[in-house]
Amino acid sequence: MHVVLADYFPVLVFVVIAFGIAGAMLGGSLLAGQQKPYAEKLSAYECGFDAFDDARRRFDVRFYLVSILFIIFDLEVAFLFPWAVALGRIGLFGFLSMLAFLGVLTVGFIYEWRKGALDWE
Repeated sequence: MHVVLADYFPVLVFVVIAFGIAGAMLGGSLLAGQQKPYAEKLSAYECGFDAFDDARRRFDVRFYLVSILFIIFDLEVAFLFPWAVALGRIGLFGFLSMLAFLGVLTVGFIYEWRKGALDWE
C-alpha cells in the first residue's frame, strides 16, 4: 500500500486554514480589546466580596482528583445505557462483559476509597 503525499493535501489545507482563522481571531481580539483596567472592572463581581488571595496561588490537587473520578463514573453510566438497550441482542457474553467492566470499576473505587483519596480534612 503506497501512500502518496498528495492524499494528505486536503488535511494540510485544513490545518493551514484553521491556524489562519485562529491567528486572525487572536490578533483581532488583541487589537480591538481594551486593555485598560479601572476600579469597577477590578471590583468584586457576583459574589459580593473581594477575593481572598491571588487567583494564581497553588490549587489543591484533591479538586482535580474528584473531577477525574466524576468523569470516570459518569462515563460508566454513559456505557450502561446503550448496554441496557442492546442487552437482548448481545446475550450472555455482553452481560458478562459488562459485569467484568463494572467489577474493575468497583475494585478501583474501593482502592481509591481505602487510600483516602475521597477524604477531606
